Amino acid sequence: MVTVTNSKSKSNDTAANTGCDIAPGTSTAVNTAVGVQVESVLKAQPQTKVKVSVAGATGYVGQELIRLLLQHPAVETVAVASNSHGGESYEDLLPGFANLHGVSEKLVSTCVDTNIDALAENSDVVFLALPHGVAGDAVKASALAKTKIIDMSGDFRLESGEARGTWYGGTNENASVASQAVYGLCELNRTLIGKASLIANPGCFATAAILALTPLMKYGVIAANSIIIDGKSGVSGAGRAATQKTHFNECNESIKAYQLPIHRHTPEIEQELGRFTGDEVITTFAAHLVPMNRGILITAYANLTKKFNNEEILSIYNECYGQEPFIRIKPTGMPLPETRWVKGSNYCDIGFAVDERSNRIVVVSAIDNLIKGAAGQAVQNMNIILGIDETSGLNQIPTFL
Repeated sequence: MVTVTNSKSKSNDTAANTGCDIAPGTSTAVNTAVGVQVESVLKAQPQTKVKVSVAGATGYVGQELIRLLLQHPAVETVAVASNSHGGESYEDLLPGFANLHGVSEKLVSTCVDTNIDALAENSDVVFLALPHGVAGDAVKASALAKTKIIDMSGDFRLESGEARGTWYGGTNENASVASQAVYGLCELNRTLIGKASLIANPGCFATAAILALTPLMKYGVIAANSIIIDGKSGVSGAGRAATQKTHFNECNESIKAYQLPIHRHTPEIEQELGRFTGDEVITTFAAHLVPMNRGILITAYANLTKKFNNEEILSIYNECYGQEPFIRIKPTGMPLPETRWVKGSNYCDIGFAVDERSNRIVVVSAIDNLIKGAAGQAVQNMNIILGIDETSGLNQIPTFL
């Protein structure tokens, strides 16, 4: 469990705790930039194991959640919910989950209908891997009184009700519930996550972009309104439902930009980066679909506020992320991040290069969109909520082939 003591008295808890936190470890560190002392101690697994449910269990993110949760040492049972397959056997639908030695007994194999209140009644944690727009209306205060909910959609990520309506549609009639949501980017918001009943799991592009740029924003290294972000995603980022754009013949041997300039992760990135400046942050974000199954590569560009060299930038990243278990900084001279080196894992790899000629910086980050960009981060959020070792159930080594 992470204990945070703010040496500067602040009334805004979010402002005090959304910097680059120090990850769980065995030491105490002082973050002088925001005046936050973070004492972190790895905890043993809890004696009482938890019951969890996954709604939307047959989608790509749902399947990854089931895979991770079945292997999690603190999970006792995993119930599955699917409106499309209610009453059917999960193991029949997805044979890869059948007869798993040592873990199959955890899986409640028969799919139930997605009734969030009913799932909350019988679960310590409920994961919602549902389409955008469903959870925003379906999550009620009655469910939050019974369980912890981690939502994978964009319904609760934006703090402004007006912004939610603009970028995701809907009427925002459930504003009282939305106001309770905590943005679940684990490395930046641990303290509030640990207190929350409703977690808004970040978007995949947003996770990679925010983690890449936060240290530079926090220390005033880059001009806030000079940021350009190029994002490339594997096809699984579009979800499991078949569409023309994800048909094999439409996306194989081709790369294309999409949703320019209105990708829904844009306001999410700007909201979180904006915590480090008094001014509104405006970015240019361009998303691209590439012909691979999974993975995200972000290349971000920004103007430096003064002259910096690579060593100075490296020290800033190490100050922010040096103790983070899932962030790996690539020093200058090392190969830049690639999606294959994080595939199947909860790692985020970050590299950079200072362009002294133009006084700009280029930052590259890579994640697996289904793990650190979705299911893995959701499990990391659960670990924080439970007060256990943040890496529990997430020690998978990348499978680069």
